[in-house]
Amino acid sequence: MPAPMGDEMRLWQVRNPGPLSQTLTLTTAPSPSRDVEKGKVLVEIAVVGLNPADYKLAEAGFVARLQLPFPKTLGTDFSGRAIAVGSDITDIKPGDNVFGRMFPFNSAGSLSEYVIASYDDVAVISETVTLEQAAGAPTVAQTAYQTLAPVVKAGDKVFINGGSGGAGTFCIQIAKALGCHVTVSCSTTKVALCQELGVDEVMDYKKTDILAALQSGGNKYAVAIDNVGNLNLFGSADKFLLPGGLFRLVGAPSSLSTAWNLGYNLLSSKYLPAFLNGNKNTFNAYVTKNSHEDLAQVATLMAEGKVRTVVDSVFPFSEVLKACQRLGTGSSTGKVSVHRCPFTAFTAFTAFTVFTVFTAFTAFTAFTAFTAFTAFTAFTAFTVFTAFTVFTAFTVFTAFTVFTVFTAQQF
Repeated sequence: MPAPMGDEMRLWQVRNPGPLSQTLTLTTAPSPSRDVEKGKVLVEIAVVGLNPADYKLAEAGFVARLQLPFPKTLGTDFSGRAIAVGSDITDIKPGDNVFGRMFPFNSAGSLSEYVIASYDDVAVISETVTLEQAAGAPTVAQTAYQTLAPVVKAGDKVFINGGSGGAGTFCIQIAKALGCHVTVSCSTTKVALCQELGVDEVMDYKKTDILAALQSGGNKYAVAIDNVGNLNLFGSADKFLLPGGLFRLVGAPSSLSTAWNLGYNLLSSKYLPAFLNGNKNTFNAYVTKNSHEDLAQVATLMAEGKVRTVVDSVFPFSEVLKACQRLGTGSSTGKVSVHRCPFTAFTAFTAFTVFTVFTAFTAFTAFTAFTAFTAFTAFTAFTVFTAFTVFTAFTVFTAFTVFTVFTAQQF
């Protein structure tokens, strides 16, 4: 049974654009009703997986005002437990473990105690997958799956720029699950992680000129995925992508140069002829789309052990700002997550279970000890009594014998 919902819930909001250190506040709002509409799922949040867009959009100043409603609750990815579901939903039931992604341009976000998610935003996750693992997956795993699954086949070669971050680690695993040969770029300290995830080749950007290495290898990649956006790789894509190959930009710094490169790459890909430096490959700035079917496919891959979340660090619900600052360093290995801390269904159930086991163990131990003590006491008493009885009998017998002998001698 889910825990009773109070009248209010806690959530992290920004009321206007600007640095999170100045705008982010922990506040309260009325808890949602259990009477959810068709196509909706009420979820009690357990863990939130952070993404760079969670704070970058809110800090984007005037652009943020154009894109986001304020006040805005931060967070997109989550895992938790379904509390109530719309009457038309048959494959999610109250009590199921679920994971999902809130639409980032709505006012509601996952850094809250409860959310109402649309059916496309959420799917059931196996109980064999931890809620921490599940929370790190929705955005980056959907991005990787949607970027790769429709366009690659087994045996294709894929290049991933930035293999050790949240998106990169999922791109590696999903590409391998689809049967691709995978090459990634990463720093020296992240090489071992990428190899552990199954990459076939690693380019260490601390030791190697990535552009030069790609160009020298010739036209061999069917798809290139750029999770970093710091090199404008697409300008040289015709030297390492196969003819008609796909280049997808997934992540990039928020800057004027990024905006310029994005516009120019789209233009050169679609309209500029080769003699005007046009690029014959396809450029795509990918935007993740929420899909119940894709989330369900990711859930299957995770349950089968083919895909997992690489977790960099974990923060309590009270330290969301610190969690965002950690993510903002750009040096995290995998996902940064936030655990919700109130005494709700999750913690209550755990505490009750622990208390029950402890109580049973204590009672059993006490009973065993008491039984052993009682048995020992009884045995000791019996032994002492027996010894005393034997000693008394021996003493009486000895005294009687001496007395008899003495008496006989008198006569």
